[in-house]
Amino acid sequence: MKKTAIILGATGLTGNILLEKLLKDDTYDKIKLFSRSSVGINSPKIEEYIIDMFQLKNNSETFKADVVFCCIGTTKSKTPNKDTYKKIDYGIPVAAAKLAKQNDIKTFIVISALGASENSSVFYNKTKGEMQRDVLLQKIENTYILQPSLIVGNRNESRFGENLAEAFMKVFGFLIPAKYKMIEAETIAEAMRVLSKDGYSEKIITSEKIKEIVG
Repeated sequence: MKKTAIILGATGLTGNILLEKLLKDDTYDKIKLFSRSSVGINSPKIEEYIIDMFQLKNNSETFKADVVFCCIGTTKSKTPNKDTYKKIDYGIPVAAAKLAKQNDIKTFIVISALGASENSSVFYNKTKGEMQRDVLLQKIENTYILQPSLIVGNRNESRFGENLAEAFMKVFGFLIPAKYKMIEAETIAEAMRVLSKDGYSEKIITSEKIKEIVG
């Protein structure tokens, strides 16, 4: 049987690559996109819901699928206000997980970050860690939390700090443990697609394991 996927964050780097992959994947005949703006892609597979993402919980009737891919995320530079940052990086994924549980969606795949820990003294790592904790609390049958290191790819925006880190890793990458090496958004998106079909033995998946899934 054909499947329905939900993507949150399809206008972002990884989410957009994932969308392109699912459009080519015959497993899926419907892809529901929940976002605050259109992706601008016309396809009979796509159903777009342009909504207030902070009110995702009000969309339970349309939030129905076989798998949820949550690619939501912001940065300190884009969202300097900590309250808003937490509403995005914690609030939206957790609201999505609760809806998935409510609607008996069996697979939930979300992008977190390397270093995420609810016990971290760093606000951004702590926020991701709290998100992970509360997503796992929903006890969705197939839950996978990806913890990539620095994500690289062709962005529509320039991020000075990430560009600097990317340049450093290219020169000194041989000194960096596999877990911390930069990772392509393409690799993450493909891993999410594979996970939705094949599953994995662990729920928390770090960068080097993301790469292993893709092969």
